[in-house]
Amino acid sequence: MRRREFVTLVGGAAAWPLAARAQQRALPSIGFLSGRSPAEAALSLGAFRQGLGEAGYFEGKNVTIEYRWAEGRYDQLPAMAADLVSRQVAVLAATGGEPAAQAAKAATATIPIVFTIGSDPVQLGLVTSLSKPGANITGVTFILTELGVLRQLIPKVWAITLLVNPNYTPSSIEIRDVQDGARSLGLQINVLNASIEPEIDTAFTTMVQQKVDALIVGAAPFLVGQRDQLVRLAAHYAVPTFFPTREFVGAGGLISYGSNLANGYRQAGVYAGRILSGANPSELPVLQPTSFALVINLRTAKALGLTVPANVLALADEVIE
Repeated sequence: MRRREFVTLVGGAAAWPLAARAQQRALPSIGFLSGRSPAEAALSLGAFRQGLGEAGYFEGKNVTIEYRWAEGRYDQLPAMAADLVSRQVAVLAATGGEPAAQAAKAATATIPIVFTIGSDPVQLGLVTSLSKPGANITGVTFILTELGVLRQLIPKVWAITLLVNPNYTPSSIEIRDVQDGARSLGLQINVLNASIEPEIDTAFTTMVQQKVDALIVGAAPFLVGQRDQLVRLAAHYAVPTFFPTREFVGAGGLISYGSNLANGYRQAGVYAGRILSGANPSELPVLQPTSFALVINLRTAKALGLTVPANVLALADEVIE
């Protein structure tokens, strides 16, 4: 055998294990698309990673995650989704509200999608049914508000303001649902809009002028991301406020009622892991909340001059004192 042939043969043989090891190091990637911001969504992201871990996947070890945060700028989500699709992620996790899920669905009909949303995915056209989603998409849906609890906490409540982000498409559904519930309880609902921080300040000034009895904060990711500002203003103006998630109450808000947001993200993480292991998203039913958490901050209630009725305390899953 000639020396050149021998060197080529030995060199090629040595390269085979290197190529094989390089292939083994190529980890599957999850595209994490969110309408929220990374700081505000830290707890939810931690829950998503926890779910991934339960399914046997750990970021940096056997899976990578590509993050795209719209930070309330929903018009950027379609481009972000298209970018993740171009990177050929193995799973697309569309979180932080309906616009992310809709952008993901529009961007790909082949890459599996796992969403987290706060409304009916069938009505939105994301899936064909909850039990059999069909195509390449499944996920978790939340239910976040309940007027009846607010009525029990403040028996004399009559005029209520609903604060929404008009740029968040599902807000129209939220407005309709709250208005329907208000009519059944004989309540008056006034809707105010806020899509930037100064508009939240303006909304509170308007509410004080209108002498509303209570405020309901909508579940738009932008508003969830402004929880510190909302909690601070509710305390400053002494407006009893009903928040969409427990995080507000932990920050000093009065009350929240809804499904466990962190648990929903954990379930989405489990689904993403199962899909990475070969599960078909069309055969994974859309998960719905099976329990709801009523959280009350007694310290805030006292500051507002409210006495929480014993029957409401008995219903509470968590009381912050």
